[in-house]
Amino acid sequence: MNRFKKFLVGGAAGAVILASTALPAFAKGPDGAAGKSNMAHLYLYEKNPADWSIVDGGAWGKMTYNQSGPTFDYVFNGHGLQPNEKYSLIYYADPWPGNHPGALIANGTSNAGGNINLNGSKSLGINIPTAPDTNTTGGKIWLVLSSDYNPATNAMTGWNPTSYLFENDLITYTETP
Repeated sequence: MNRFKKFLVGGAAGAVILASTALPAFAKGPDGAAGKSNMAHLYLYEKNPADWSIVDGGAWGKMTYNQSGPTFDYVFNGHGLQPNEKYSLIYYADPWPGNHPGALIANGTSNAGGNINLNGSKSLGINIPTAPDTNTTGGKIWLVLSSDYNPATNAMTGWNPTSYLFENDLITYTETP
């Protein structure tokens, strides 16, 4: 192989490697089960409240969670959020204000860079979704401002959707003994 062909092949390989490392920053993976395991993924996005489209380049997060078990085990990482802001990760059960019955999963504060990490195991005491949630095929997971949520009643008390992250898909979770 001559020097020019080696350069082209090497350059093309380098471009593929560079693109594959840069891609995760722009394209998110699929929601749902991770193969045949009990673990699943859910992406949450900043959305335009006028049409509920995902805001290009907006804030986003990824939650990895178990689909069944005695506790809801999760890891959530959010990015591009308001810095140093208190957030609540919730199961929002339709209709408004979300306490049908809804559940608080976790609270936390974003760092100065607008990132947040929430993780743990929590007995929710319910399946997701659960009656009387009107979403019978799955439940909504939202990251909301803690100041807009009442954890004692699992109800939204304010509405600032441009500051929230909304599910890209509905999830299911079964609490087992």
